[in-house]
Amino acid sequence: MTDSLPIRHIARALVFDPEDRLLLIAYQSVHARNPDGSPKTFWFMPGGGLEAGESHVEACRRELSEEIGRETEIGPQIAACDGPFRLFKQGRDARERYFLVRLPDAEVDTSRLAETEDNPVLGTRWWSVSELCATEEHIEPAGLADLARGVVAGMIPAEPVVLSWRDV
Repeated sequence: MTDSLPIRHIARALVFDPEDRLLLIAYQSVHARNPDGSPKTFWFMPGGGLEAGESHVEACRRELSEEIGRETEIGPQIAACDGPFRLFKQGRDARERYFLVRLPDAEVDTSRLAETEDNPVLGTRWWSVSELCATEEHIEPAGLADLARGVVAGMIPAEPVVLSWRDV
């Protein structure tokens, strides 16, 4: 069966602080459920859809300003993830590009974050690589912890790494 989900081009950032922790946002799915019937919670990187005429880098810069209150340099694209994604309220055929961002401190302002989201935002958290690798929390996309481990070790991929969705 072919999905008829709308294609959405998206720019996200792997945002690291000086302690090599990765910033993730917790969302509550409005339709996906856990086995016990409770709403599924999932963690995702900051970012969002491209606006008309916007490049991925421009979108990433704008989204970080809106979601975490930071104006920052956008580093290289280090990963991509394409395909159907259904955890957000509006399912999509996501065409996501992930960029490396390093902040000089861990200060973020998420006061505007929930304004533009179509799912309830539960909060943000800085994750160490060891926490990412050990957690049983639902983190999207699959392979993010390994990618973060490589970045922290100084291994920036020459070509973007292809990741995949867990929710498929």
